[in-house]
Amino acid sequence: MPTVAQAYGSVKVCQMLSNLYQVINVFRYDPVLKTIYIQAGINDEFAIIINQEGIWEFVE
Repeated sequence: MPTVAQAYGSVKVCQMLSNLYQVINVFRYDPVLKTIYIQAGINDEFAIIINQEGIWEFVE
């Protein structure tokens, strides 16, 4: 189950992507790693991981 910090972090990230008119293609919670993964962009150019503290970072 995602943490409250992850929930707020994911809303912030999704709102930023939406403001930039980017498509969100994948939104997934990984119960093993306890992270949220978001893949976005027309050509999937954005990959973002949100940890349990709600801190997000781009992934390459």
